[in-house]
Amino acid sequence: MGDVSTTTDGPKNRRGTLRDEQKRATRAKLVDAARTLFEERGYAAVTVDDISSVVGCSRATFYVHFASKVEMLKTIGAAGMAASAFAFYIDLDRVLDTNSRVEFTAWLERAFDWFDENKRLLPAWDEAVALEPEFRETARDGMTELPNAMPKYLGRWPVEQHDEARLRVELLVSQLERFFTRWAVQGTIDVTRVQAAEVLTDIWFPALSPESKGGDER
Repeated sequence: MGDVSTTTDGPKNRRGTLRDEQKRATRAKLVDAARTLFEERGYAAVTVDDISSVVGCSRATFYVHFASKVEMLKTIGAAGMAASAFAFYIDLDRVLDTNSRVEFTAWLERAFDWFDENKRLLPAWDEAVALEPEFRETARDGMTELPNAMPKYLGRWPVEQHDEARLRVELLVSQLERFFTRWAVQGTIDVTRVQAAEVLTDIWFPALSPESKGGDER
């Protein structure tokens, strides 16, 4: 009986594996197509039909994999932007623990690299935050999670000031995003990369230190 079972189940298992691989391949193609379209057109102008058409599948196939266009953008973010951003704030926790201005400036340079890698998708991200309450919630959750990647930083602050410490990180993220959008995406700020890193270091290196509360920032 064992031999018969193996012979009978083998082709079924192979067919199941093939179907799974096809599903994974289709999902990956949909994600790639959506990212390209979002980068080229923004969020609002892209439809489910547009994404499906690029892949050569139907709307029904799209909805087998994703409940909505919002879920698609969440998937793109989780696969790349959100995960790598979280890693950057783990790195920031290490950098602040060194108490080195030079290290902090180097971290800003790496942050600029991250924004540069993702700058074509950022306008679509901002559109979705403005248009989709569900995505706005996701973006807010992601922002509030960033300080959790920084236990050493939080540990330097008194417990009663942890909310303020978190707020400082959230404000840093917001300013970096806004600055980069105006500087590298819109071109409305004319400054060199070195100048930007130095000025942002002047502002944020002391501001992220608990000692800044006492007035002696250096």
